[in-house]
Amino acid sequence: MASSATEEAKPKPRLIVRLGVFLASHHILFSAICCTAGVIALLFLPALAKNTYLSENALIPGSANTLFSTEDVLEANRFAKGIEAATGESRGGTEIPKFIAQQMKNLGAEVYYHEFLPDSKCFHPLKFFTSMTNNMAVKPNGTYTNFGINTIGIIRAPRGDGKEAIVLVTPYNSQRVQPNELLSLSLGFSVFSLLSRVAWLSKDIVWLSADSQFGEYTAVSAWLNQYHNPMFLSHPVTLATKMYGANRIIYKPDGTTEKAELMAFKRAGTVAAALIFKVGETRKYGDRDSVTMYAEASNGQMPNLDLLNVVHYLAVHRQGFRVNIETFSSLLTSSWLKVIAEVFHNIGTVLRKVNPDWKLDVTVPDYVEGTANLASSIYNQALGIPTGSHGAFRDYQVDAVSLEFGPAFHLRNENAKSSFLLRGGRLTEGVVISINNLLEKFHQSFFLYMLTAPSKFISVGVYMIPFALLLAPLPIVAAALAGSSKTKGKLLDECKTKGSADDLQIECGSWKWLKSARVLLVIQFWAVLVSLLPYYISQIPGAMPIQYAVIWAVLSIAILIILYAMFGSPFHAGVEWKLLKATMITTITLGMGLMSIINFATAQLGALILIPMCLFSRPLREQLEMTFLPRTILLVSSILLTLLGFPPVAFLIMNGLSKGSWTVDIVGDFWLWMEFLWEWSSATYLYVFLVHLPCWLLCIHVLLHPCHQPESKMKQE
Repeated sequence: MASSATEEAKPKPRLIVRLGVFLASHHILFSAICCTAGVIALLFLPALAKNTYLSENALIPGSANTLFSTEDVLEANRFAKGIEAATGESRGGTEIPKFIAQQMKNLGAEVYYHEFLPDSKCFHPLKFFTSMTNNMAVKPNGTYTNFGINTIGIIRAPRGDGKEAIVLVTPYNSQRVQPNELLSLSLGFSVFSLLSRVAWLSKDIVWLSADSQFGEYTAVSAWLNQYHNPMFLSHPVTLATKMYGANRIIYKPDGTTEKAELMAFKRAGTVAAALIFKVGETRKYGDRDSVTMYAEASNGQMPNLDLLNVVHYLAVHRQGFRVNIETFSSLLTSSWLKVIAEVFHNIGTVLRKVNPDWKLDVTVPDYVEGTANLASSIYNQALGIPTGSHGAFRDYQVDAVSLEFGPAFHLRNENAKSSFLLRGGRLTEGVVISINNLLEKFHQSFFLYMLTAPSKFISVGVYMIPFALLLAPLPIVAAALAGSSKTKGKLLDECKTKGSADDLQIECGSWKWLKSARVLLVIQFWAVLVSLLPYYISQIPGAMPIQYAVIWAVLSIAILIILYAMFGSPFHAGVEWKLLKATMITTITLGMGLMSIINFATAQLGALILIPMCLFSRPLREQLEMTFLPRTILLVSSILLTLLGFPPVAFLIMNGLSKGSWTVDIVGDFWLWMEFLWEWSSATYLYVFLVHLPCWLLCIHVLLHPCHQPESKMKQE
């Protein structure tokens, strides 16, 4: 009676607890449903893309008539002829900066030179997250023959207080100016000349003609580093530094005052936004000139969407350009993608009949193009490497975008070139007018988004759905595996053994997860060592990339064997495979959660590769005891997903999709890819070696686990 009364008085568990227990008891079905739904939701994203719109009313693009006229085009042509003459007289690439500076001075602008050294990119673990431009500063008491010279002009706003500025950047190679770079400089100067005469400016204008002989990013980031991090020394650094040829060519022998004025680093206000524009090579296709927008910055950062919207609106609706973004061209002709597009189109048609407000019946060409653009956007964000020099501005929380004009005419066609300069100048002027209207920084629109077209985007609230669906079963599966192992441990607790109570509790009780935790710590420590090895391997002179990669692999395997010899192998430590898998899944959950904060695109791609591999992992010896059909399906799935999850193989797949070529040296190119990531301090490098690689190794341990060994050992006890 007392026991029955106690059972009746005992409160029922809460609904969320009962739901968790139910899902844990059906975790296999729940995992299959969530993973399938996550993949389908990811493929459905192009159909959910929305048209872009302006959130900041102060931008009002196109509301004012542009002043850029044919006279500015003539001035651009005169400037181009002057550059050509300076190129013929150039000695060491210094006559071009001198000519540009003189033209700026004639406009009444403040002019100065910025000398910088090439960036010596190298992997250093202690400087991984520091600014890349810290080592670009000119070092005192040294002599350099290889340096770059940026030429900067500043127009002070007649209606401003000097607190804000707009930066225009035109990159060119001072050593060998190409015809398209000459056109870029002409366009930049003509716009700068116009802005020096207008009376409506409320923000300062800075024109940076960046010397890109060492790369566009290097020139811009070196200038930005000194702009935001001034050096306060007892003597000017540049006076104590000998850059061979600079003092002799740029400055007159008796022009000490002019030299001091041109070398004094001048600043405008806080940079409100930046626009990088250049003219690319002549397109072989299309009947219209095009503009390609590049927006991805370091570690998946993107500029405010309003800046892209202004550029797109003015380029398409005002100047008649075709606006493009980067795409995976290999997907545009993919037959399997067209089949998926047909399926989604039919589903969308049915859903629209049910509810006319559900406009999900995207056409097949739009879906294919949107998927190719979305794949490129996710890939570029996941790499964590800027797609242009605009990324240097984003490192200082400045919104910037790179525009590459694609002319559809030959550059010697003077009439077409004049028309192109007219429309390009009006586009640049229109963007400057809109940014000049801002009363505060860009903040109204999205910073977290992915592009499926120049005028369509997917916001953070939508593209998080596939990631959440893929991540949802992880804690449920981990709890189910741990609970199953705990139930098994209760039966073992009833056995009578010799030894201390503490040993019994650790061996058979609730503390047995410490063994799997020890395995995890050993593997994580190994992963840290593997991620640091390139710093020492790269010191070997004269080796080929494939040799570096082989040395890296051999040392990694040797270190793993040594660690297992010191701390014990998981195969001989009596670790249950269920606890090992639960530990692996917990690690994935934490790693993916942290990575989604740093770079969501990396976490999205990682979840798509890693989570199915880990959920399907099961000891091969246990799979052999199943019936033929389940055993075959599970065995093939486990091996295939584990192979696809191996980092070099995953790199091969992504590289093949991005370039459309599958002929690649997987070993050597993987080293170059990793070298590329650590040179740019990409957080994806840390993800690959601190999250992905340890989980892949744990998955291998689960597959090769001798699942019957612990049970036989416990029976003997």
